[in-house]
Amino acid sequence: MAAGNSLAKALKTVRKARGLSQEAFSDVSSRTYMSTLERDLKSPTLHKLTELCEVMEIHPLTLLTLAFAGDSPRKADELLAQVRQELDLIAQIDVETHQKKR
Repeated sequence: MAAGNSLAKALKTVRKARGLSQEAFSDVSSRTYMSTLERDLKSPTLHKLTELCEVMEIHPLTLLTLAFAGDSPRKADELLAQVRQELDLIAQIDVETHQKKR
């Protein structure tokens, strides 16, 4: 399930697809830091990932989906279906837990 180097690849792919240079992130990050992220030498915090995604005008989950699914639209669909199923299960358990507390 590890994304590892895939997050670095996804970040670079989206940045280039958006036509952005590493310098375009200067309000939230240095070019050097962007380079280390794209070479998988460092991993961003969730807060930093959110800031980077704001510059690219995508939702952080889009970037994470690309990191886990790679270039495969089918794998992305399967991953998103799994996430939906897990969220539904968590919501169901949460409702049942609250009902038992009453």
